[in-house]
Amino acid sequence: MDLLIRNASLPDGRTAIDIAIDQGRIAAVGPALPVTGAREIDAEGDLVTPPFVDAHFHMDATLSYGLPRVNASGTLLEGIALWGELKPALTQQALVERALQYCDWAVARGLLAIRSHVDICDPRLLAVEALLDVKRQVAPYLDLQLVAFPQDGILRSAGAFDNLKRAIAMGVDVVGGIPHFERTMADGAESVRLLCEYACEQGLMVDMHCDESDDPLSRHIETLAFHAQRLGMQGRVTGSHLTSMHSMDNYYVSKLLPLIREAGVAAIANPLINITLQGRHDSYPKRRGMTRVPEMLAAGIPVAFGHDCVMDPWYSLGSGDMLEVAHMGLHVAQMTGQQAMHDCFLAVTETPAAILGLDGYGIAPGCHADLVMLDCGSTVEALRLRAARRLVLRRGQVISESPRASARLQLPGRPETVNFRQGR
Repeated sequence: MDLLIRNASLPDGRTAIDIAIDQGRIAAVGPALPVTGAREIDAEGDLVTPPFVDAHFHMDATLSYGLPRVNASGTLLEGIALWGELKPALTQQALVERALQYCDWAVARGLLAIRSHVDICDPRLLAVEALLDVKRQVAPYLDLQLVAFPQDGILRSAGAFDNLKRAIAMGVDVVGGIPHFERTMADGAESVRLLCEYACEQGLMVDMHCDESDDPLSRHIETLAFHAQRLGMQGRVTGSHLTSMHSMDNYYVSKLLPLIREAGVAAIANPLINITLQGRHDSYPKRRGMTRVPEMLAAGIPVAFGHDCVMDPWYSLGSGDMLEVAHMGLHVAQMTGQQAMHDCFLAVTETPAAILGLDGYGIAPGCHADLVMLDCGSTVEALRLRAARRLVLRRGQVISESPRASARLQLPGRPETVNFRQGR
């Protein structure tokens, strides 16, 4: 064996577990493994988890905040307009540099797999070329999956469908769409049909920005579920955002959720962004905007959380920390029960890994030795503390280290050092 991690806590609740690693893969998992001669790391009861996975991001726009100007209204539509202003001034070098900087942030936070949408409405496909280059560069330490995303609408933007097909031919992995941004509801529904049929012909997955709106009549997720089932694409189709569901009446949703489940469609909510951009036209009461996460989980629909944006025309904050995303998600969805909080942790680890179809993900013999050791003892504690990532391993090699989170107190008669972990 090359490496042995001893005395780890696992996300499923097991404690005092050893993980043996050989040639970049997990060889054995269990208590007190009889392994000798390997390098040993004592987890000291810390949580060891598979890496974080971001199922929804826009890496072509990341770290571009303030270019060409700041989003003064903070709205989704002004953000889209800003991105349209910025596109003509983009250079491939700047796109690559910003994306690589973000990937460094991601790795330091244990985020080793990202699905990024890339705008294909620029006929130069500059962003596509840039992110394909980034994908090749980061492959040794981060899985980057790309979605061909028609930001300006596949029917609304001239030549967008041809651009999407070119992007797929260049090596982009997933077919994207944005039906609610087409000129009419009918065009939106037609775009879903066209894109799903194309993806089915090509044997590709689908991930659509769907109903990112406060309009309860924006119901393209229904159409997406219909075509997923019609074409036999169960397990290969995802609806992202789905914020209009927050405004829909309960009777309609009671019909919609079983349709989504039967069609095998997954959902991705983006808590930081949905809570920021939605409800902008409300005074009070003001809608939260995020889709119905607890209800979808109860219906058996896989739900992941995405970061969506970091320092771009839509969002001025963010750092690539998926625990921050899950922390916001549990608050917005009021998922504060122990199992519900654990589900939020799964929404940034196991569930998005399954949605992306990641090979060899998990903590079991045969899985890739891609692991994160957190300064905490459980998934709930990880969310409470947004725990420091003590170690990040890729294929059994340590690629990032961080110290424990503590503070040195200088109070009379009190301990000198305080650790923020419960019971420590």
